[in-house]
Amino acid sequence: MNAQQRILELRAELDLHNYRYHVLDEPSIPDVEYDRLFHELKALESEHPELVTADSPTQRVGNVALTAFSQVRHEIPMLSLGNAFEDDELREFDRRVTDGLDLPSGDLFAAAAVEYSCEPKLDGLAVSLLYQDGALVRGATRGDGTTGEDISVNVRTIRNVPLKLQGTGWPAVLEVRGEVYMSKAGFERLNAAQLEVGGKTFANPRNAAAGSLRQLDSKITASRPLEFCCYGIGQVSHDIASTHIGNLEQLKKWGMPISRELKVAKNIEQCLEYYRDIGARRAALPYEIDGVVFKVNSLGAQRELGFRAREPRWAIAHKFPAMEELTELLDVEFQVGRTGAVTPVARLKPVKVAGVTVANATLHNMDEVARLGLMIGDTVVIRRAGDVIPQVMQVVLERRPAEARAVQIPDACPVCGSQVERTQLVKRSKGKETVSEGAVYRCVGRLACGAQLKQAIIHFVSRRAMDIDGLGEKSVEQLVDEGLVASPADLYTLDYEAVVALEGFAELSSKNLLAAIDNSKRPSLARFIYALGIPDVGEETAKVLARALGSLQRVGEALPPVLTYLPDVGMEVAYEIHRFFEDEHNRTVIAQLLERGLQLQDEGEVHPEYAASTSLAGMIAKLDIPFVGPTGAQKLVAKLDSLEKIISADGIDLRQALAARQADAVREYFLVPENAAQARAVEAQLLAFGMHWTSSKRVVEGLPLTGQTWVLTGSLEQMSRDVAKEKLESFGAKVAGSVSAKTHCVVAGPGAGSKLAKANELGLKVLDEDQFLSFLQTL
Repeated sequence: MNAQQRILELRAELDLHNYRYHVLDEPSIPDVEYDRLFHELKALESEHPELVTADSPTQRVGNVALTAFSQVRHEIPMLSLGNAFEDDELREFDRRVTDGLDLPSGDLFAAAAVEYSCEPKLDGLAVSLLYQDGALVRGATRGDGTTGEDISVNVRTIRNVPLKLQGTGWPAVLEVRGEVYMSKAGFERLNAAQLEVGGKTFANPRNAAAGSLRQLDSKITASRPLEFCCYGIGQVSHDIASTHIGNLEQLKKWGMPISRELKVAKNIEQCLEYYRDIGARRAALPYEIDGVVFKVNSLGAQRELGFRAREPRWAIAHKFPAMEELTELLDVEFQVGRTGAVTPVARLKPVKVAGVTVANATLHNMDEVARLGLMIGDTVVIRRAGDVIPQVMQVVLERRPAEARAVQIPDACPVCGSQVERTQLVKRSKGKETVSEGAVYRCVGRLACGAQLKQAIIHFVSRRAMDIDGLGEKSVEQLVDEGLVASPADLYTLDYEAVVALEGFAELSSKNLLAAIDNSKRPSLARFIYALGIPDVGEETAKVLARALGSLQRVGEALPPVLTYLPDVGMEVAYEIHRFFEDEHNRTVIAQLLERGLQLQDEGEVHPEYAASTSLAGMIAKLDIPFVGPTGAQKLVAKLDSLEKIISADGIDLRQALAARQADAVREYFLVPENAAQARAVEAQLLAFGMHWTSSKRVVEGLPLTGQTWVLTGSLEQMSRDVAKEKLESFGAKVAGSVSAKTHCVVAGPGAGSKLAKANELGLKVLDEDQFLSFLQTL
């Protein structure tokens, strides 16, 4: 037998032993024999380096150290999971699933119960492994769910990650998702080895796994006892099975390690039995877990349920109660946030909770301090809520010292000295306003307060806002402390001399920063709204505002009741938006930004979908007139077809449309001048924004792609996926994340996988990027 034949034989034998050991947990040879075979292969490859291949079992020792990780965009986002901490929360999840699938519920319909997969939630780092034609070609971290880091060289060093899949029949493109973790025994060995060489020890296995996997030097990763466990798939060129567990069992046959605790539950009560059973065995498991993951087993049902903005509707993590410890409350300090909220923070005598040393804990607000009855000097119970955020749970009153001191909210801001005021909570219902004290205290100094100014600018320049690269927290602090920046608008007056004089800036970095500032002058309307830092307005709400209203002027002018016609904008958020744009200082800063060269992109008309979202009856129903809901409002409008007629109607006219109690409520409501004035103002603005009252539902027209659903897949090279999505939406299309029979067209770039296969299977229209760009030019 020649060297090449023996090398191939050894590789096949070692791959088989790796599969039996790591996946089947059925080792067929002792470790010493495995080591002998491995060293024989290594010696032969040393003698014949031309025969070394990337999928050889010897190629897990790491490579030349990287200087940085490149970014990887996930074809299908790696979303986080919703959490349940109580049994009733899990039952509520099951109710939402049952309702979403339109299944009957209740004890009489036990046969209609949903089947779930059950598996422990490993406490590690989520990763994506991409296989092409059975060979591992890329590994990536989850990152922010959309974009992760390319850690291919590191995942190749993990012993139970197959470099080539076993057997046959695997899809041409297969993305495997799972958790990289470190066993308890491996963690103890690592820390012991670190102590021997005087190195840094790790607080817990999760930190050790995450730190090991993100090493720029893959040789270090190779030396760490990391393991991988598969929990699902991402993109795939063709379907594998009809159930989640079916997918995992097939992956196991191809050499992929899956959880040995994987089980099927026939209903939600069996899920709870599984949760309690594995919780009782938690301490005896060879790895750390922080809960159990339950997923709807049917992949068809998963597709039907779909996703929320950040999580699937068909899966949930049922977390275990966090570990708790006792410690002493040394002091309570107050921090000032971006919106001026003055928040108490507990300073604690350091204590280890769930393997992490905790010295600070959140107290949320002064109402929470009062609820706990907390005093400085108390002995308190600390919990890491969800095993993540340190939280003060309760006070041990019998240990309270005689010198314990009350916690007092400061009268003046600890940063700028401005007055601290308690917010007012305004509840609007049934035509009345009820004012009560809110839970939040705010510094009234706004951007005159250094803390608010710094945090506002840090948010303004962040990647998802104005994306000004080169302005980190320390740089912003310098700019504010040196008096160079007093508002976000001042960033656009900075010159080279001012920047190069800052600590940490040289000629090149100063020029790069000024270029980045200049490049940020053409933001999309949605990005700019988000960058303004309006309280309670995140990225998704900013996109809704921009897409629906079409211009900054309309967003700024919109009355709170008008804003509530937008998806997911409630009355409290609407008032926050309105108050922000009413503030004179905010208006001044926005005007300065526009004067200093900012040109908002994508401004236009009110979106037809929004213009069609209301009717006169809908507006009347939103006024919260006592006893008058949507049905009553429709009856009222059917009789009196204009707002003015309704306002001026007497009791006789109103009782011809409504019951006496409803008619009297309408009459009393509009006899209040402020109510009538507000209703007229809302109607006037809705009409100015393009509404009309000719029918209960307006026909949306005028945009060429209205009513069409498009899907983007693969990597687009001439424009980003985000830009392509915005283009389609601007022409009225809905951009979906999955392909169905209702999909109008699929745009497929290089690397398109399962979505393209599904489109071809359904006979849908498919465009490549060049065809897509040509199509856009015709609109």
